[in-house]
Amino acid sequence: MNSKYSQVIILAAAIAAFLPVLAVDYLLDNYVRIRERAQLQQTVTGVGGRIQTIAYDAIASLRRVLADSPSLCTPGFIANVHRQMERSIYLKQVLVENADGVQYCDAFGRQVRWSALSEGLPVPGHTETISVVALGDLDMPAMKITQSFGSRLVSAFVPVLASDIKSLADGLRPTTMVRVALTNGAPVVATGDTAAYDGRGDVEYVEADAIAGDIPLRAQAAVPFAIVRADYADLDASFTIIACLMSGAFLVLALQYVRRSQLPAFDLERAIAAGELKPYYQPVINLRTGTLAGCEVLCRWEKKSGEVVPPGAFIEYAEVTGLAIPMTLSLMQQVRADLADLCRQMPELRVSINLFEGHFRDGTIVEDVQAIFGDSPISFRQLVFEITERRPLENSMQANSVIAGLHALGARLAMDDAGTGHSNLAYLQTLGVDIVKIDRVFVDMIKDETTPVPVLDGLISMARDLGTEIVAEGVEREAQALYLRARGVVMAQGYLFAPALRIEPFRDLAQALNGEPRPVPLAPSTAVA
Repeated sequence: MNSKYSQVIILAAAIAAFLPVLAVDYLLDNYVRIRERAQLQQTVTGVGGRIQTIAYDAIASLRRVLADSPSLCTPGFIANVHRQMERSIYLKQVLVENADGVQYCDAFGRQVRWSALSEGLPVPGHTETISVVALGDLDMPAMKITQSFGSRLVSAFVPVLASDIKSLADGLRPTTMVRVALTNGAPVVATGDTAAYDGRGDVEYVEADAIAGDIPLRAQAAVPFAIVRADYADLDASFTIIACLMSGAFLVLALQYVRRSQLPAFDLERAIAAGELKPYYQPVINLRTGTLAGCEVLCRWEKKSGEVVPPGAFIEYAEVTGLAIPMTLSLMQQVRADLADLCRQMPELRVSINLFEGHFRDGTIVEDVQAIFGDSPISFRQLVFEITERRPLENSMQANSVIAGLHALGARLAMDDAGTGHSNLAYLQTLGVDIVKIDRVFVDMIKDETTPVPVLDGLISMARDLGTEIVAEGVEREAQALYLRARGVVMAQGYLFAPALRIEPFRDLAQALNGEPRPVPLAPSTAVA
């Protein structure tokens, strides 16, 4: 072990041993944050779930009405509307109108009074759009779920929440702020002091948020940290005693670790700050057209000595220490700078970025993506975020919230290393995977373009059953490319096409494969005497 690294461990252990009060404050503060955030998270997740349930009920009711009605505004249509309203506890009104707002009929045969509170937003994976409106005398804002039917629009109205506004904060402290807003930031409904939260400045809040599945609505809750911290004053003395015991034990263990550990010392945190972690771009090729379809962003550590360290030497260390999160943040910032012009010129170019299990526990990745690419020439729909099947996601609630947030932005999700882990069809469907990346171990099984490979063919069939796109990894021989193309696999990457490239050669390759065709120069004509 590096002696400097050992000294750092000893110094840290000594500080912990002689400053237990600081340890108590740190541990207790974080305990309070985690516990209170978990309670808030439970609340907003519940609110988001209720919103999603109401919206799905409206979508299902609207679809049943249209499926059972060959035409609109007929007695049969009105009867079908009434039948769905009797079945649903949420459905308040159904309206037929045109794009100019001219009303043709509704459930009760009267003019429907409503006013828009937001613009219409698409619902990912559905043909309906959703907007928030004020409906008649209804105290709670309503969701207007709209489906096109020829030249007319058919809309179902349901409340955003079935209960009153104050019920949002049931079971929480009186100082808690809870609100529901569209994912584009437009407010819908709130309780508590939202103005104090929005103008909080340096005041720390414990906060949590959750997106209502694939419905573009977000629930958010926050409470001042000082308020909740005051309720834990009685634990300070107990934590001080525990911290002293833990500090002494930590010092002993640290000394043993220094003597016995054979782990290599990495200066990865410094390297990230110094910009030594560089993105390399592995081209993804369209097997039908031979054009560049996109790239996968891979990480290389370029040391000042000129040595290039492959990711296998430090990625696992980065995941264990939590450095994978700032490393990914740095890579995304460099990707934005590197590919901005290229993505503007090639709007169909896809950029795949690897995420780690820690991103789905941390939950800030959605905000990071918005902050980095929000005003960038790289659009959200050009982004693909890859997760590996080798390490299944553990916190399904938090993971689903992150995935829903990325989908709400317009980004796609890819399952990397497909077939190497323990995932099944149901697990992939639950995650909402858009792209399946077949691992190279299965591509290597291809001997020639005609001999079947049952395992690989099964993976391709599974991806088709999911309705996902397929990308084959590790394609190194022409026979492999031909075999895959014959079975409908369009996208592939591997050394047959190019290794992972620095940005300059990648740009050159992109222009060569996707650039404007140049006219073939004609030979000079010979004058006839």
